Amino acid sequence: MSLRLYNTLSRRLEPFAPLQPGHASMYVCGMTIYDLCHMGHLRMMMAFDVVYRWLRASGLQVTYVRNITDIDDKIIRRALERGITIRALTDEMTAAMHQDFAAVGVLPPTHEPRATEYVPQMLSLIRTLEGKGLAYRAGNGDVNYAVRSFDGYGKLSGKSLDDLRAGERVAVDDGKHDPLDFVLWKAAKAEEPADAKFDGEGYGPGRPGWHIECSAMSCALLGERFDIHGGGMDLQFPHHENEIAQSEGAFGHQHVNAWMHNGFLNVDNEKMSKSLGNFFTIRDVLANYDGETLRFFMLRTHYRSPFNFSDGLLDEARTALRRLYTALDAVSLPAENIAIDWAQPQAAAFRAAMDEDFNTPQALAQLFELAGEVNRSRSPEAAALLRALGGVLGILQQAPKAYLQGGASPAAQDQGARIEAAIAARAAAKAARNFAEADRIRDALLAEGIVLKDSAQGTTWVRT
Repeated sequence: MSLRLYNTLSRRLEPFAPLQPGHASMYVCGMTIYDLCHMGHLRMMMAFDVVYRWLRASGLQVTYVRNITDIDDKIIRRALERGITIRALTDEMTAAMHQDFAAVGVLPPTHEPRATEYVPQMLSLIRTLEGKGLAYRAGNGDVNYAVRSFDGYGKLSGKSLDDLRAGERVAVDDGKHDPLDFVLWKAAKAEEPADAKFDGEGYGPGRPGWHIECSAMSCALLGERFDIHGGGMDLQFPHHENEIAQSEGAFGHQHVNAWMHNGFLNVDNEKMSKSLGNFFTIRDVLANYDGETLRFFMLRTHYRSPFNFSDGLLDEARTALRRLYTALDAVSLPAENIAIDWAQPQAAAFRAAMDEDFNTPQALAQLFELAGEVNRSRSPEAAALLRALGGVLGILQQAPKAYLQGGASPAAQDQGARIEAAIAARAAAKAARNFAEADRIRDALLAEGIVLKDSAQGTTWVRT
């Protein structure tokens, strides 16, 4: 393969060579589902949706695992606040998550394991670590990982144990031998609800720590070694660092070939934060922008770069996406996507961009090159290639006119019927030589952002 990706562990671009020829394996840390997903979550999901799509477009079979954390302190608190069971809360939020991701075209993974379904595998891994002297039972009933017993700790984040110790905050009576140690199994507390407690199979009732979940689930579904592990940059330390310590400590060898991390999301150049009042759920944004516009907007930034979110930038993205759809609307397209000829110049440049660490901004530039060609030549072949390349990224798959008229929602269809009625009334006014009325109808629609296009075949319309 010609694909190169940036490996956070080696801190350089590396050729991607899957462990199994023709097959790629990828694990991405998913959501802790106690609330609606926000734009930072979508930033991560979009990054690895692109990776997933491009690996498949490159001819690979892909096993993509994206987990759900459905037991956690925040989940327990939220369920208690709402007076419902943990399962009722997590089922509700999982359904909402699926709905939000689907609206933006994020593909479902091959496997979506829930942490609560893999507790036996987690306990087995903990027993292995304890047997190797890497885990110990604390006086408070917890089982902790002994960080200083793993020689490679810090290699992903670049943090030394001395640096970590200098910034540590020592908890009182937490049962740890060292403040850097982290919990693998959390002993149950008397005040916790029954559905937060699991059989510890010799460790006593409790629940797994967050870090052990991903080590156990990735191993169960992908094996002790796999190709790509992904997540947000905020997970690099301590979560992914701890995963390395757990998995490599238990298996005795490297378990991930390449670690990938997406950049942070900022709102108007500031980190998104509830305390700053610039916090947005995906649903907040979808109330004002369609899912494809939001997807296109996020594709315009490279996955490793900081992503800046604002209404102004979203408006620019919507205008740019409409330019692509306007080009497609100018020609007759085949019913299905064509097979892409990767030797064609724009397709070859698109592939080169994607093969260089999934460079979606450069790939999108080739779509605009093709749109310009369509506008100049009205070439159906160029338009078909434009749509097919857009499909690789999950865009440009709607009927152009339907997209330009606002999509296929019931509200858009109702408004479309009203606009068609106004167009008919305008045509009748023109036929009666009442040009003032015809102009009034046209201007009233324009004030709503509806542009009429007259031709020998009749009048069509698009939104500005």
